[in-house]
Amino acid sequence: IEVGDYLVHIDHGVGQFGGLTHTEIAGKRQEAIKVIYKNGDMIYVSIHSLHKLSKYRSKEGEAPTLNRLGSGAWERMKERTKDKVKDIARDLIRLYATRKQQKGFAYSPDGYMQHELEASFFYEDTPDQAKATLDIKHDMESPMPMDRLVCGDVGFGKTEVAMRAAFKAATDGKQVAVLVPTTVLAMQHYNTFRERFRDFPVRIEYLSRSKTAKQVKEILEDLKAGKIDILVGTHKLVGKQVVWKDLGLLIIDEEQKFGVTVKEKLKSLRTNVDVLT
Repeated sequence: IEVGDYLVHIDHGVGQFGGLTHTEIAGKRQEAIKVIYKNGDMIYVSIHSLHKLSKYRSKEGEAPTLNRLGSGAWERMKERTKDKVKDIARDLIRLYATRKQQKGFAYSPDGYMQHELEASFFYEDTPDQAKATLDIKHDMESPMPMDRLVCGDVGFGKTEVAMRAAFKAATDGKQVAVLVPTTVLAMQHYNTFRERFRDFPVRIEYLSRSKTAKQVKEILEDLKAGKIDILVGTHKLVGKQVVWKDLGLLIIDEEQKFGVTVKEKLKSLRTNVDVLT
């Protein structure tokens, strides 16, 4: 954390880091953190209370509004947030209860094309990749809607695992939605998927703001007609105008980067669709 960075104090809200300083407390010299609030107000936080401070995180490049000390706005915001979290939790419980009762689509066991695709992987699978792939296939072949989270650092092959799942769905006649947080990532995934499936009869398209209105219209018409197997895109994928012929699998990349509104819209897709995050 550098001077000028934004911090959040659990009791006072968003302020700016003003550096380390020394203060006298009961005749003893102690180190403290200076936090600057609206109108230049300041508080000094003892280094023994570091647990009350955290770095402010949000969308890149967006500066937050500093809180005013003693205004009560921060407490009200915390209360509103708690209520919102409870609402989301209730909605999730409802969603999962519905999913438990729904019958999903049970995919067929791997066919020769699936074996061909996996054999064409340039690298040897890591044990984790192999296990994740098997677990996902087991979920997809069961009639219960899948809900699986795959975690791993950059470069550990999560995309390859997701592509195998997408291919399994596409070759079984289902459509696949690949939801990503940015236009750049949509383009990257589109190119990666296209390169990986170039020898196979799978049609891949992508939706993002870089497409013209005419291109978007054509893609949406083909999607509705079932001519597109895999569609990669940003939050545009959950728009009202997007109609799937037979969506079977939803792949969400970096879910933590999506806002609440996109997640709310996702619920309408999720009740009996397999989900891989």
